[in-house]
Amino acid sequence: MFKQRMMVAVLSGVALVSSSAGAVTGGGATIPAKLYKGASDSIFPASFSYAATGSGIGKSAFLTNNAAQFGTTGTVHFAASESILTATEIATYNASLASAYGPLIQIPSVVTPVVIVYKKAGQTALNLTSAQLCDAMSGAATTWGALLGTSDSTPIRLVYPSYSSGGTEVLSRHLNAVCPIRFSTNAIFTSARINAGSSIPSNWVSVGADGDVNAMVNSVDGSIGYLGPDGLDVKNNAVVARVNGVLPTLADSTLALVPVLHPPTRVVEPSAWGQVIAKPSSGYSISATSNLIFSQCYKDAAVASEIKSFLSKHYSYPGNVPSNRAHGFVGMADKMREAVIANFVTNTSGENLDINNPSICNGIGRPL
Repeated sequence: MFKQRMMVAVLSGVALVSSSAGAVTGGGATIPAKLYKGASDSIFPASFSYAATGSGIGKSAFLTNNAAQFGTTGTVHFAASESILTATEIATYNASLASAYGPLIQIPSVVTPVVIVYKKAGQTALNLTSAQLCDAMSGAATTWGALLGTSDSTPIRLVYPSYSSGGTEVLSRHLNAVCPIRFSTNAIFTSARINAGSSIPSNWVSVGADGDVNAMVNSVDGSIGYLGPDGLDVKNNAVVARVNGVLPTLADSTLALVPVLHPPTRVVEPSAWGQVIAKPSSGYSISATSNLIFSQCYKDAAVASEIKSFLSKHYSYPGNVPSNRAHGFVGMADKMREAVIANFVTNTSGENLDINNPSICNGIGRPL
């Protein structure tokens, strides 16, 4: 499985080499992988490497400073993840690493939907309620007829990521809010699905890379799966399902998260920057932010400078807006962008949270 995920990184144009001075090593979420690295309009600078391993490995590699999980050596400088930092992860970091690496930083990068793709002969306008989505994803409905209330005996063939996926966490978070007896919130699909017997249905298929989901769905009639929006025509209801009547457009994904897309009042707490809405009251139901995770302090001043330079562009306007939209994502609104720069780049907020703040990072930081 790990070998499969590392192949994703290679296909994304990531060079799996030892890190060097000024080189910024990171990885994690597969949903925004092409936005970050490997496409002609990717937004990470040339000095950044990115291993598309999935959110779970991304967080693990960063929180343990284990670059081997990204197929390289040296220091892990950042991670990307739709899977938010848990209270346990933050507490463990604060207890074991904060004194050496500085405070933990988690900031929202872009808004993303988790898109439900399908292939079903005769069906060109699929609209699923959240309850129906629970039925399909849990295995409670085994045929399309059972799902939609027809006589169609075509089996439902679910395609899902085999690895620890931020997309799975976002989807399962919504399903847990709707049908908690069938789903818990988890980044691993087989762990999120509960009370469903001892095994996965024989016609369901797991894949080792986010990019394989759509191809696998399209290979067999009766299939359904989920992935990020990059490369999809999210307005095409013949291949992308509406959920509760809504397609996963940029506008409706943003609308779903409006209550949390503003600067937090507790700016020193990483959890305050990683807010979620499991069951939005409007907009597209399966929406989330994809987040970036850093430490505040880096012993390599060139790395710190590269990170601050990237943040300055990413959270300016227009900054990376054209690339974000081309890949199916929405960047942060003005006030959030301004708050990120004021707190983590320029320290005009006066909170001393900026990368390599001299009073906080004197003599400490992620290793060279």
